[in-house]
Amino acid sequence: MKKKIIIGIIGLIGLIGIAYAQEITVQAPEEVYMGDHFTVKFSVNEQAKDFHGPSFKGFSLIAGPSTSSQTSMSFINGQMSRSVSTSFSYTLMADVEGTFTVEPASCVADGKKISSKRFTIKVIKMSAAQQQQRQQQRQQRSAYDPWAQQPQPATQIDEKTLFARASISKSNPYQGEQIIITYKIYTQVPISQFAIDKLPGNRGFWAEDLSVGQQIKQYEETVGDRRYQVAEIRRGALFAQESGKLDIDPLDLNVLAMVQQQRRRTGSIWDLFDDPFFNSRQAVERPLHTNRISVNVRPLPTAPDNFTGAVGSFDVQGGLTGNKVKANEAISYRITVSGRGNLMLINAPQPEFPSAFEVYDPQIDDNIRKSSDGISGSRTYEWILIPRNKGRYTIPEFCFVYFDPASGQYVTKRIPKQEIVVDKNDAAAYDNGVSSNRPTTLNNIHPITKLHPAKDNDTAGAAFYIIIALIATATVCTIAVFRKRRAAEQDVAGMRMKRAVRMARKRLKKAEGHLKGGDTGRFYEEIYRAIWGCLADKYNIPLADLNRDTVSACLLGKDVPQDQHNHIMQVLHDVDMARFAPIDPEAQKQKIYDEALQMIASI
Repeated sequence: MKKKIIIGIIGLIGLIGIAYAQEITVQAPEEVYMGDHFTVKFSVNEQAKDFHGPSFKGFSLIAGPSTSSQTSMSFINGQMSRSVSTSFSYTLMADVEGTFTVEPASCVADGKKISSKRFTIKVIKMSAAQQQQRQQQRQQRSAYDPWAQQPQPATQIDEKTLFARASISKSNPYQGEQIIITYKIYTQVPISQFAIDKLPGNRGFWAEDLSVGQQIKQYEETVGDRRYQVAEIRRGALFAQESGKLDIDPLDLNVLAMVQQQRRRTGSIWDLFDDPFFNSRQAVERPLHTNRISVNVRPLPTAPDNFTGAVGSFDVQGGLTGNKVKANEAISYRITVSGRGNLMLINAPQPEFPSAFEVYDPQIDDNIRKSSDGISGSRTYEWILIPRNKGRYTIPEFCFVYFDPASGQYVTKRIPKQEIVVDKNDAAAYDNGVSSNRPTTLNNIHPITKLHPAKDNDTAGAAFYIIIALIATATVCTIAVFRKRRAAEQDVAGMRMKRAVRMARKRLKKAEGHLKGGDTGRFYEEIYRAIWGCLADKYNIPLADLNRDTVSACLLGKDVPQDQHNHIMQVLHDVDMARFAPIDPEAQKQKIYDEALQMIASI
């Protein structure tokens, strides 16, 4: 028992040691004078990699991060133990008076990502007496120590030596057409690292990041008469959601350039060492901004009735999974759209099914791929059909219409009509409790053995009239329900709106699942489709004309209250903007979900 306790304690101590080894500790001054140089050091009691330091806003980066690793070995009771520690150091200068918060640094240690804690540094202004004393100390040191000369600022980096640029594959696309945007860094000096500070808003576009999981592509390129090293730091696919002139905002980033550092000449023998061989490189932080791009988006031509918003190059396949089934048994009808284009923005097709079939909302299965060339793959829609009566039925030909930007025309792909034979299924009708729609026969009625004439004190006559009254009431109610249902079926707009709201709520339910699962891309896709699909059906807006301007015009034409009008337009704006520059991603997604739910409930 004692041995088990000892082993448990040793194991606990080991776990505590591992937890301690996987922490980032920070060594930094709590208070510095304005204009002073100081060091911030991040240490990890483990071999660390993929280190990402903070931006140090409010300070100038003089050098860093410089990495050092230390390994120590010890022998205790004849057993050797080995420990490794890694540190990352920055040399900074305090520029502005105030209190500044330094965000966490992160790295990977022992296969796990760990982060440091936020900390603050207070920058205070030196008094005149302190400045004079500091100057005297520097002069005294320089009198006998030629190496005490303060280094000159690093070689200046002009806009032709280091810059960033954005380019697009097409400047006049059609609405909904896929274009590729590429962000590049052009440099003639070494770069140690870069960090994107702010992604562009790209208002009016649906954007997909194509850089996830991709290696940074590097090569040489000549611009003018200069040769540059080029790094493609980000690629994306853009789909314009409205026509006209749209602007793509700049991307903001920070880079650390390694430039040659020179000492000040003193006119002494020490100037002999003022040679590039003896001069160290200095990491200089430089903010970069890409150029703003204007895109002239062409509107789509007048669309056919069965156009579902597909823009690109597609093929379509599908049909029934069988051509023979028994009544009250399920069968599937599938449509698979494959190709290259705005697959994630296509609305569900609406094939025609016989009225004798019970039809469930389609299940959607995506196999969408993202590569440096753009979005491609397939999306499959599957409907579950349950025929209720025997007979021979025909599912009409299905036409899938998409717009081909290469030819500037609409293209139609067809799935041929199909015949399906439905056999009767007596066992299913009774065993499963499902009506077979057959008239009731006398065999289903319990026999009446004997009838007696009613007497004054006999309650049988009263019961008979009560039953007759109940039957009459049920008949009247059935006729009323039937008429109400028939009137609702004739109200096409009302049925369409109910279906749209039902579909929107289902998409919001899916979005809630993606929100909890952390799938940001699918979350915003479901939110987007729920909102725009509901608005299109509510106000009868064609998909080709669906944008914020047409929605706003319809709201004004329908005399929607101003508060509701403003709320709807604000939700559309928030959904469009939240995807690109979230302040707090999780809180922002929850806010967008709540706003979308409230908007759809108010329509």
